[in-house]
Amino acid sequence: MATEEIGYRGPTACAAAGITYRQLDYWARTGLVEPSVRPAQGSGTQRLYSFRDVVVLKIVKRFLDTGVSLQNIRTAVQHLRERGFSDLERMTLMSDGATVYECTSPDEVHALLQGGQGVFGIAVGVVWRDVESALSQLHGERVDTGETLIGHNPMDELARRRNRAV
Repeated sequence: MATEEIGYRGPTACAAAGITYRQLDYWARTGLVEPSVRPAQGSGTQRLYSFRDVVVLKIVKRFLDTGVSLQNIRTAVQHLRERGFSDLERMTLMSDGATVYECTSPDEVHALLQGGQGVFGIAVGVVWRDVESALSQLHGERVDTGETLIGHNPMDELARRRNRAV
């Protein structure tokens, strides 16, 4: 089953991203990270987050933990959204605590480090694998049928398809 066919409810997204439900709810209501599979539609409906949504939630959490302001995080997430989240797992995001930069080459990382101030980086591929591992032990939901999937690794089906193609 492809990752686009699986959604994760709020509590599962929170567990995989390491955030509280209060944070998740606030970020969804303010448009920071909205569920791309199924938004809340009134009282009692369940939001459903995609795998990529959960990766972005974890990135936001990492930036918050290092002291980046929510305003700067919003700018970074907006940039990711405009790029369509393509090549997300190959990306490195860096920050000096005030600004977030996307580094697509070692030269860009080197230029940031030459500035002489402290910077930190988030290798999104590592976050991607962390989320993959966490979600493999949690419940997912088929988007088309609502069937609960227990302990589903979102990449298992992709790996199976690749092996069949070889």
